[in-house]
Amino acid sequence: MPILLSNSLLGLTSQELTALVVEAGEPSYRGQQLFDALYRQRIETLDQISTLPRDYKARLEEQGWRVGLPAISRKFVSSDGTVRYLMELADGETVETVWMPDGDDGEAGDGSEAGDEEAVLTGAPFRRATICVSSQMGCAVNCRFCFTALLGVKRNLAAGEIVGQIAAVLRDQGAQPPLQRVNIVFMGMGEPFLNYDNFIKSVQLLVEGVGIPEGRMTVSTAGIVPRILDFGREAVRPKLAISLNASNDDLRTRLMPINRKWNLEKLMAAAREFPLRNREKLTFEYVLLDGVNDAAENAHEVVELVRGLRAKLNLIAFNPGPGIDFRTPAQERVLQFQNILRAAGVPAFVRRPRGRDIYAACGQLKRTVELEPAV
Repeated sequence: MPILLSNSLLGLTSQELTALVVEAGEPSYRGQQLFDALYRQRIETLDQISTLPRDYKARLEEQGWRVGLPAISRKFVSSDGTVRYLMELADGETVETVWMPDGDDGEAGDGSEAGDEEAVLTGAPFRRATICVSSQMGCAVNCRFCFTALLGVKRNLAAGEIVGQIAAVLRDQGAQPPLQRVNIVFMGMGEPFLNYDNFIKSVQLLVEGVGIPEGRMTVSTAGIVPRILDFGREAVRPKLAISLNASNDDLRTRLMPINRKWNLEKLMAAAREFPLRNREKLTFEYVLLDGVNDAAENAHEVVELVRGLRAKLNLIAFNPGPGIDFRTPAQERVLQFQNILRAAGVPAFVRRPRGRDIYAACGQLKRTVELEPAV
């Protein structure tokens, strides 16, 4: 069931807001005014809504309603322009959200929906940017190479807490979608498909309210097979990325214990059933771990796994940090893996690390606060 924060307006749909205002004796159009203020104007407090009567705003506050925008507790800025945000929620808990600005030199050709190309920091206003958003407080999937797994999972995030992360970052960065291109990747803390209802509701609010098209969103799953099938039936949905990270069942079970429940046969069957739109490709993400899953033999096995699929591979060299024993492979080994895939006709791209120096790169999110520089 979706989580509803009873006193938070963020997370309510236009229909739910309309019902709220009508119940209070206000005309129904006030619901759309409230919706626009929350999602398009991204107000922080009720008194900032210029379109609502003062007495009705006062009544909302008396009833305990608030906007529900997460507070930016701390910011960490990388040398490449990436910003890692520590977001404080209403209950005092924190999650992480990442802003990745793109440079002005266009696509670097890595093929990632995350827009993870190398930034060129010119001081000019951004042309594109990506926000990596969290869907859970921690994560229950327990991938052995992921720092978020060290936290375990505390709870799912409500739809308003998911959208609120994005609204807070957009406010802080002065970004205005859809006038400026902003991509959203549900690749932060947590497994979105284990918080499915709230994830889907947040997508709908982002499309209808914030103005970010579904084609500029990507969701990553570790392989929750029943939800992959559900996701394919959604009328409004982001692109799909599947975390593969191993070329056979024995290896994947060691790295991703979830493989015991949904092994590669079941996962790849779901991938083959997934209904792709025109010109859409499935993305498979593969974190390369030195001496573990990065051999030529592994690359050939991956070729066989994806054979016949309209798909591409995003290769991610492991992003290191304390508490995880894996190592980053040498660049030559990464390129060898990529070349084997490409020689077999599989589009393969090497994702460039963003924000690695502030623990903001893929797999590094762990609510780390013992780090400078923070602002």
